[in-house]
Amino acid sequence: MQSNWSVDTKSQTLMKAMLLRTSSSGTEQQVSIIGKLIFLVLGVAILSLSAHFKVPFYPVPMTLQTLVVLLIGMSYGLHLGGATILSYLLLGAFGAPVFSGGVGFVYLVGPTGGYLAGFFVSAVVLGFLTERGMGQNWVTSAVLAVIGTVIIYALGLSWLTSIIGFEKAIQFGLMPFVFGDCLKIVIVTLSIPLAWKLLERLR
Repeated sequence: MQSNWSVDTKSQTLMKAMLLRTSSSGTEQQVSIIGKLIFLVLGVAILSLSAHFKVPFYPVPMTLQTLVVLLIGMSYGLHLGGATILSYLLLGAFGAPVFSGGVGFVYLVGPTGGYLAGFFVSAVVLGFLTERGMGQNWVTSAVLAVIGTVIIYALGLSWLTSIIGFEKAIQFGLMPFVFGDCLKIVIVTLSIPLAWKLLERLR
């Protein structure tokens, strides 16, 4: 029977809208486990690549990690988004070269450890809010992008402060990246609602 994407439900995520089929009788079929695993592996791979890909920017080169984290949280939802980031962190902890500046558990609890923990918390929070209908228009997408970024920096700077002090944490852990993260917020704000519109047209 012919099937269409079901993208009307506010509680859906982009990932679920892409995987979830509705039969001609309107009966919702279960999202494929294999499909979820594919998205998880894809998310981990893209996040790993983003850690090593640097874009020339002012005042320092910009990695795309936080951008990918925000997109995962707002596209995957609470459980799959959290599982994807957690899988990424575990791979790095066990020695896979997925982090931008090191490998292993020692790096995970080093100066950037708070930011890495912020990735997980940010994805979970954004996934939770996305599953409640936020992020499908530019206003709520912007709100989510800001919330996710604030969470990452709140945990990252708190941990870094405990190691090098507050002033140095702000100087080295925040100020060089403000402009780049503002740009990432704009990209996320525009891209998520656009993805919903494109998916709607493909119904």
